Amino acid sequence: MRISGITIPNKRIEYAITAIYGIGIPRAKKIIEEAGITLGKKPDELSTEEENSIRRVVEKFKIEGELKREVSANIKRLKDISSYRGSRHTRGLPSRGQRTKTNSRTRRGNVRKTMGSGRKKVEKK
Repeated sequence: MRISGITIPNKRIEYAITAIYGIGIPRAKKIIEEAGITLGKKPDELSTEEENSIRRVVEKFKIEGELKREVSANIKRLKDISSYRGSRHTRGLPSRGQRTKTNSRTRRGNVRKTMGSGRKKVEKK
């Protein structure tokens, strides 16, 4: 089963459609409820009519490319107006007030800057 160009894995349908960018578990459950499908079914077990009803409901939301474009445009706007959050995005640092002295490994690229013993290693002859 494919929805908006993404192949849906063969898991329970409420977890399977979370493979689409912009759909998490709460939104997936609302989509399935709105489409009138029982929870727990797998994509293989769905009829074509049920698949089409899911597609119709999913197309109402911003997902995948459209959502990614909007997010990147928002970040670009923050950079252009040179706000504090924009400058944090530019430098590749956390923008929501987290501490950076010890944490933020993910954002900084797992950089470990620690002091050694201070002595140079001497080559043995």
